Amino acid sequence: MTQTSKNIAIIGSGLVGSLLAIYLKKAGHQVTVFDRRPDIRTIEFSGRSINLAMSNRGWKTLREVGLEDEIKQIAIPLDKRAMHVVGKPMYFQPYGKEGEAIWSISRGVLNRRMIDLAEQAGAVFKFNEKVWDVDLPEAKLFTGETEKGEWKTYNYDIIFGCDGAFSRVRHKMQRRSRFDYSQDFIDVGYKELTIPANADGTHKLDKNSFHIWPRGRFMFIAMPNLDGSFTCTLFMPFEGEVSFESIQTKSDAKTFFTEYFPNVMQVIEDLADDFFENPTSALVTMKCYPWTYWDKIALVGDSAHAVVPFYGQGMNAGFEDISVLNEMMLTHGDDWNSVFSNYQEARKPNADAIAELSYRNFIEMSSKTSNPKFLLQKKIEKRFAKKYPDKWIPAYSRVTFSERPYVEALAIGDAQEKIMMQVMQMPDIESKWDSEEVEQNILSLLK
Repeated sequence: MTQTSKNIAIIGSGLVGSLLAIYLKKAGHQVTVFDRRPDIRTIEFSGRSINLAMSNRGWKTLREVGLEDEIKQIAIPLDKRAMHVVGKPMYFQPYGKEGEAIWSISRGVLNRRMIDLAEQAGAVFKFNEKVWDVDLPEAKLFTGETEKGEWKTYNYDIIFGCDGAFSRVRHKMQRRSRFDYSQDFIDVGYKELTIPANADGTHKLDKNSFHIWPRGRFMFIAMPNLDGSFTCTLFMPFEGEVSFESIQTKSDAKTFFTEYFPNVMQVIEDLADDFFENPTSALVTMKCYPWTYWDKIALVGDSAHAVVPFYGQGMNAGFEDISVLNEMMLTHGDDWNSVFSNYQEARKPNADAIAELSYRNFIEMSSKTSNPKFLLQKKIEKRFAKKYPDKWIPAYSRVTFSERPYVEALAIGDAQEKIMMQVMQMPDIESKWDSEEVEQNILSLLK
């Protein structure tokens, strides 16, 4: 169904805002994108980003507007984890089946490209323009230099809030009656660090791996960039014995990296510098409902459902919102009430599911990946999945390498976990993990 052209505003020029602009332009609408920040194409990127892991859901949304191949040019496929566990040589864990990979992309590089593409499609961007208020029933925006100064009024038919976890648009919706909202910070923060390229521009670590140093209460990860560097993220408690608070001086930082991450020795100096130059950021899970107001306002991406980054699905989930929204536009045409209500009903349960999965993965990545019992369980699951691929798809693959709903991945993952808990109780499981008996037990429990 085609739609009558509407005058639409998008608040936020991040990844979701700029991709949504491309979709809306293709559907024939007039689109203006507002952002309180300067144009990121003109500034040095701020060092507050975990590299993105693009997976199937993200690629599908890009494919639908013909951008998949172009964006793959600025991405590096990672087909495995490289595990850096204390007291063991580095080892690899393949992610999925042959040919399955997540793709590392620098957020800054991707965002710049998406804004270029949205402008080419005809969207108008207004940077350094702060939205202070939104009139929901009238779809009006008010912008200005300061909250108390003079404001400029803009009238639109529809406004989309793509302005992140601390959304201005959602803030306005929160004041409505019966609007549910929760935010939940974890006691772990993150800091971005960099491992520079070798002098000849090559990568210092394997470039087709997602590198993880799990250390119980904290962990370090590294993802490759096209220029040979790695964007690294240190996740660590804010307070406590080993924490951001406990590292006060450059020599503290050096001691910390030397003790816990000895195989990044040659760049300890750079890491210690970064440690004090880059901000420590917090991690939040944010849930709300409804995501829409009449046929006037809709929240998309983090403004509707911010998640912690431990499943690499924040951007993928935001892009999937756009794909579903587009599906509803094609189905319901000019009936924007139906477009919006069907969009939020389809997406809300899935957003809650990925929030739960992401939080659990944080627990798993930081504390369980070096636990022998957990590793044995994963080994048994892997062996079984390889032999019976139609009977057992691991939760990670369901989330990352499929386009099936997150809700389904969570439910089936829970059912599989129940089965594995019984399997792990079998006597002598350590010695007979790869036996016919274990296999038959799983098959019978699956019935």
